[in-house]
Amino acid sequence: MDTQKLFTFIYDYIKGQNYSEGVAIYANLIVLLIAVSIIAFIIDFIVRRLLISLAHRIAPKTKNDFDDFLIKNKLPQNLAHLVPTFFIEQITPHLFIHFPQFEVGFLKAIDVFLVILIIRVIRSILQSVRDFLKTLPAFRDKPIDSYIQVFMIFIWMIGIVSAFSIITEKSIVAFVTTLGALSAVILLIFRDTILGFVASIQVSVNDMVRIGDWITMEKYGADGDVVEINLATVKVQNFDKTITTIPTYALISDSFKNWRGMNESDGRRIKRAILIKAHSIHYLNNEEIEELKKIQLVSNYIDHRQKDIELFNEKRSADKSLFINGRNLTNIGVFRKYVETYLERHPAINENMMIMSRQLAQTPQGVPIEIYAFSKDKVWKNYEHIMGDIFDHLLAAVPYFYLETYELNSFDSLRS
Repeated sequence: MDTQKLFTFIYDYIKGQNYSEGVAIYANLIVLLIAVSIIAFIIDFIVRRLLISLAHRIAPKTKNDFDDFLIKNKLPQNLAHLVPTFFIEQITPHLFIHFPQFEVGFLKAIDVFLVILIIRVIRSILQSVRDFLKTLPAFRDKPIDSYIQVFMIFIWMIGIVSAFSIITEKSIVAFVTTLGALSAVILLIFRDTILGFVASIQVSVNDMVRIGDWITMEKYGADGDVVEINLATVKVQNFDKTITTIPTYALISDSFKNWRGMNESDGRRIKRAILIKAHSIHYLNNEEIEELKKIQLVSNYIDHRQKDIELFNEKRSADKSLFINGRNLTNIGVFRKYVETYLERHPAINENMMIMSRQLAQTPQGVPIEIYAFSKDKVWKNYEHIMGDIFDHLLAAVPYFYLETYELNSFDSLRS
């Protein structure tokens, strides 16, 4: 059986059963399309498995990590897709033996698909080059992403021009010349579309925003989750369930905050301060120190610090008839240590991330003691409960350290 008979076997069989010419032709085409699709899928599966297996065997034997990045960026998979595509292209003339008018269009579609596959292969290689160069000390501080983006934009432009050239059956030179003559008109008519298109590519390439990201953009009143990204607009569903529409190009021309890093991290930051009245800050006397030792979280710290201070003062013969001489414990210093120890032992605080209690510059309202830590739970409602519980406790604990918190009232207004 020659090749021609193989591809007309169904046609000949159905004709032999005394069916009409039309039924035989369409039945032959449907069966061939199904058979070729199955064969192409099998070829793709086999080639993909072979290339991935080969890549995983070769990668551990090489001295550098470049091939590991090729695997990570799916180069074997993209290369594997080329084989069944070439197979379909070669077999297309036999598929449409009874439909020559469809053959040209189908071959054009295959050629355009091949252009896309080649771009994906090049993209995998460029991304692997980018990832590999970032591991080299000489390139760690270089804008590698920018260089790769320029190459990718250039490759996409060539790919788009090639695709249009295939569809219109015009040479690339003629197509580019025609585009150049009409460029001013195109830019004027499709300005917003072009801006949106360029912005969409940059947003995608730079991975600036994904659907589901929580973003904040004060200029447009956006504070919520991204629900849709298209060529012209980005839709954000705010937490009050309203929808804010942002021009896509605004994401690359204006500033916005993306909270994805927080969601992907191991905790959500707590950064808030308690204002302490400056006149309540003082050196601790012996009675106050003994009283503070009853607070379990700082008792060991006070013992340790007291011994160090006494040794220091003794060596320098400090005159302790005045507190200002030598070294002394202060109530705000002990309180700051208490806050930090309390946070370190709090079950809702991630102990593997930054935990700090720090004193900020004095303000007209007092001395801020800032809490800087990360809650394990990142859900907004739970996060607010955790932060509320922490500050409920600390605000109630302030008087135990002979301190006062700032609160604006009529008496304070008169004094100021």
